[in-house]
Amino acid sequence: MESIRNKLIYKTEVVEIGKDAKEFKDINMLIFFGEEAPDTLRDSCFITKVTPVNGQIEIGKTLQIGNETYKITAVGNEVATNLNNLGHIAVRFSGETKAELPGSLYVESGKFPEITVGTEVSIY
Repeated sequence: MESIRNKLIYKTEVVEIGKDAKEFKDINMLIFFGEEAPDTLRDSCFITKVTPVNGQIEIGKTLQIGNETYKITAVGNEVATNLNNLGHIAVRFSGETKAELPGSLYVESGKFPEITVGTEVSIY
């Protein structure tokens, strides 16, 4: 795992959890949004600190949410821009290999992460 950590591309922390954010588990999706999330979306999101992306987010890289890790299977063409500017992406735990939505990051199917305030989110 240490070799993966040496290639950190993105890291943030959950600072707030919208009252409806965990309901997206039913459709194997979660939504991250930075602290400037609009009120109309805030309840549906895991609110994070906006931090810069330092590198390419690509298929085969790893998304880590807390202690859970997932292989990235597809990357929408707006993921890096949205993370840099808004801290906003949807993560879909479907294993799809084609990004249908530009702001979505697709990862392998797996155990849905338990997210609390303070959970770290990283991409390696």
